[in-house]
Formats: sequence, C-alpha cells, structure tokens
Amino acid sequence: MRPELQRAWLAAATPLLILLGLVGILLRQGSDRLQAIPALAIGVALLVQSSWSWRRRRRALLAELRERNRDESS
Repeated sequence: MRPELQRAWLAAATPLLILLGLVGILLRQGSDRLQAIPALAIGVALLVQSSWSWRRRRRALLAELRERNRDESS
C-alpha cells in the first residue's frame, strides 16, 4: 500500500471509530449499549493522543527555530 494512502486511512480511522461508537450507543437498547463503548473510548483516546503529539512536535519545532534565530543574530 502506498504511504499516502496508508496515512489517509489512518487519519480517517479515528473519526470513524468515534462515529461507530456513537451510532452503536444510539441504536442499541439497554445493556447492549456497553458493546459500543470500546470503539468510542479508543477513538477518543487516539484523538487526544494525536492532538497531544501534534502540540509537542510544534512546540519542539518552535523552540528549535527560536534557538537557530538566536544563534544567527548573535
């Protein structure tokens, strides 16, 4: 599988898991709703982890740019 296509599928997996969990909770009755919670929980956890990693990478990149800018100006 091409890397671009693989990244696209992985990017779509998180929202699809959340959607699947929500639809499962809405369409099921009683204790059957519990079966949809793992998909919802995994989707939310992946979303939070992705957001956290993105912010960490951006913060590291900004720190590196500031350091290089400081080195060039001195």
